[in-house]
Amino acid sequence: MSQKQLKEAFISNLNGTTLLEISAGLSLAPLCLLCRGLLLILYYLHHGKPVSSRKYSLLLDFLVLVSPLLFSCTVLSPIIFFMPVILAAFCAGIFSKIYSQRKREAREPFGQIVKEFQKTYLDPEYIPAITVFRVYVNVLTSISILAVDFPQYPRRYAKAETYGTGVMDFGVGAFIFGNALVCPEVRQKPYTTQPRFSSLARQVFSVWPLISLGVGRLLSVKSIEYHEHTSEYGVHWNFFFTLAFVRLAASLLLAVVPRHKAWLVALALAVLYQLLLSTTSLKVFILHGSDGRDSRLGFLDANREGLLSLLGYLAIYLASVQVGLWLLQRRASVRGWLEALRGLALAVLVLFVLLQLCQACTEPVSRRVANLPFCTWVLAHCLLLLSFFVLTDLALVFTKLLVKGSSVPCCWKAVQPPDSSKKHGKEAVPVGREDKLSQLCLISAINKNQLLFFLLANVMTGAVNILIDTIHSKAAFTLCILHLYMFLNCLIMYMLHARNIVLKFW
Repeated sequence: MSQKQLKEAFISNLNGTTLLEISAGLSLAPLCLLCRGLLLILYYLHHGKPVSSRKYSLLLDFLVLVSPLLFSCTVLSPIIFFMPVILAAFCAGIFSKIYSQRKREAREPFGQIVKEFQKTYLDPEYIPAITVFRVYVNVLTSISILAVDFPQYPRRYAKAETYGTGVMDFGVGAFIFGNALVCPEVRQKPYTTQPRFSSLARQVFSVWPLISLGVGRLLSVKSIEYHEHTSEYGVHWNFFFTLAFVRLAASLLLAVVPRHKAWLVALALAVLYQLLLSTTSLKVFILHGSDGRDSRLGFLDANREGLLSLLGYLAIYLASVQVGLWLLQRRASVRGWLEALRGLALAVLVLFVLLQLCQACTEPVSRRVANLPFCTWVLAHCLLLLSFFVLTDLALVFTKLLVKGSSVPCCWKAVQPPDSSKKHGKEAVPVGREDKLSQLCLISAINKNQLLFFLLANVMTGAVNILIDTIHSKAAFTLCILHLYMFLNCLIMYMLHARNIVLKFW
């Protein structure tokens, strides 16, 4: 077998992992975020000022926010269920140290602190959990697209061939979910007088970079005979095309249907698509081609997975628009977000129950056809991860109350209540300090140029695969390559952010 064939076989015919293992893995990113925040608060407690060095800030962010994820999906994957316990214990130790070393004049009874916490007003214009969710999906995807070519990345984490729940299968759906959370239809004001079709032309223009990247990837892969998994999207199709066409189709539908009815359209679309899969020969065509022997004759036959799975991804996108609209409802206090967290937890529970029913009544989860169980699974785990990030933000807000004046980048800001300017326990965080900290935040840096980050990850992944025999790499070499790859990408984003450069001109 040639090197190309070996690499294609290495990422083919896989069956995924369990829902429990994916859930355990999803808890790592919020715990890393919590750990970083607690370390910054502890530093402020000891030094009376935030970390001011850009060099040390980048190093801390990379070592705490990115490096543990690299280890957890490679050499530490056999103990993945213990990783959340270890990180949670470490966070508990830091919190205990912060709580015991508070200034004496700032010490209050624990019950009083809890009451103040519940009444604390938060900046209603910024929901950090949405930003962090989108950034971490990008980071995890960037890690996986290169790590999957190394033997240290467990095969069960890679994309399943036909049925199954691999970590990378979830990443595809989570990318769609994250894009929908901040789409123009979500960010548009509720009572705007703007005509419904006025933003459609802008949407058509805004997706040209995705289509260009899709064409660029297609031409480069074919020209250098780069290894590819044909049954993933087809011969010519790729995920950039899926992102572009789903966004266009959703904008067209939401120009006709009211935004607050997006979940109904999503449900109808997913159920109708599943009925077609179950009652017609559509599923056989997707899995086995028009002749039943995996033929790839003609454009539709050659790209049947990518083209027909658009229906499932469109359902995920529309449901995610509804989630985005719900999240952006004005909640000014911690108490309001605690209630929202209960709502998220209930939604996750309902979706997991529906997932079991869908699999029992129809078929297992399949990313390849984007069936109803796949849509339900993606939404359930996306809401679970979003809930983890909201809980992390609230935990950091509580800890900042213990250490008055401390700040954490990409975390909620405590603000003055609307009816009182100097109410005890609800002091506004100094704006200058928050702005300075945001300049030192890796999450903000990646968020500012997310498409560029993903593009660089794809280019560097291709370069590594061309230059290195990844399949036969040793563990130490693999970890060095993955860390260097992610650090270079993060460093570029960090330098652009420090100079306030946004490479977006569409």
